[in-house]
Amino acid sequence: MRRGTPKTGTISHVLMSLLRWFDSYAGMEELRKCEERKIDWWRVSPFLFLHAMCAGVLWVGWSATAVIVAVALYLVRMFAVTAFFHRFFSHNAFSTSRPWQFLFAVLGSTAVQRGPLWWAGHHRTHHLHSDKEQDIHSPVQSGFWWSHMGWITSTRNFPTNLSLVGDFARYPELRFLDRFDILVPVLFAASIYAAGSALAFFAPELGTNGPQLLIWGFFVSTVVLFHATATINSLDHMIGTKRYDTGDESRNNAVLALITLGEGWHNNHHHYAVSARQGFFWWEIDLSYYGLVFLSWFGVVRNLRLVPKSVLRENLLLPAIRDA
Repeated sequence: MRRGTPKTGTISHVLMSLLRWFDSYAGMEELRKCEERKIDWWRVSPFLFLHAMCAGVLWVGWSATAVIVAVALYLVRMFAVTAFFHRFFSHNAFSTSRPWQFLFAVLGSTAVQRGPLWWAGHHRTHHLHSDKEQDIHSPVQSGFWWSHMGWITSTRNFPTNLSLVGDFARYPELRFLDRFDILVPVLFAASIYAAGSALAFFAPELGTNGPQLLIWGFFVSTVVLFHATATINSLDHMIGTKRYDTGDESRNNAVLALITLGEGWHNNHHHYAVSARQGFFWWEIDLSYYGLVFLSWFGVVRNLRLVPKSVLRENLLLPAIRDA
C-alpha cells in the first residue's frame, strides 16, 4: 500500500498545511514519506491566490508606468531565476562570492518559485531522471499540465531535497531563505505597493498608485514569470528541434529561448548542463549568458564555464553542425 499524508479534512492536516505557508520545513520528514501525487489544496492556496489576484486589473486599470514596471520586474527576476537559481545553484556553471550569492538568491526568491535550495534540488532530480519514470515533471510520463504546473502542487514535491544540494545547504542564510520562502515575496509585494503609493503622491502625472502597481508589478508580472519558466519543463520537452541525442525529449525552441532569456536552448542544456551558456552557437540568443558576461566585467561573477569544442560535436543528430 502506498503511503500518503493525513486525510485532507482532518484539523491537524489543515493546521499543518497552514503552518507550511510560513515555515516550509514544518513536518518535512513526514512529507518525505508521501508517495502519492495528491494535491494539498490548503497548502497550495497561496499559489491559487496569486493567480486570482491578476483579475484585479479589472478594478485598478492600467497605466504605462504600471506595465513598464511589470515588464522590468519580469526581466530582472527571470534573469535571477535562469542565471542563478538554474545555472548557478543547480549546475555550478560559474563562481561568485558569498555576498553576491545571497543577494541573487534573495532576488530569485522574489519570483515566488520557492527557495533556492528547493528549486535546485528539484532541478537536479529532473536531470538525474530526465523523461524517465522518476522525473518529477516530465510531459512524456505525465502529460502537459502535470509537467507545467501540477507537479509543483503535489504533496510529495513539497520537501527540499537537501541531500542533493549539500554544496549550498551548508550556508545558513540560504537555508533561511529556503525554509521561510514566503518572507521575501511578501516584503517584495509590500515594497511595490509602497512605491506605487509614493509615486501617486510625488509624481501623480505617472498615473499609477499603490494598488495598481501591486497588481501589475507583483501579481501579473509574477504569474507570467512562473508560466514562462514552466514552459521549459513542459513545452520544451514537446515542441522544438533536437540537435543532440541526450536520451530524453529535451528540445531547442527559439521562441521559448526569447521569453526565458536563453533557457529555451534546452536540448543544448541537457547535452552539457554545466555550461553558463545555453545558446551554444552565435545565432542562438542567450540573454542570461550575456548578462553574466556583463557582470563578469565588474567581478560580480567569474569562471564562466563554456562548452568545450569537442563536446559541441558529440552525439549530434544534425550533422551540418559539424562544420559550424
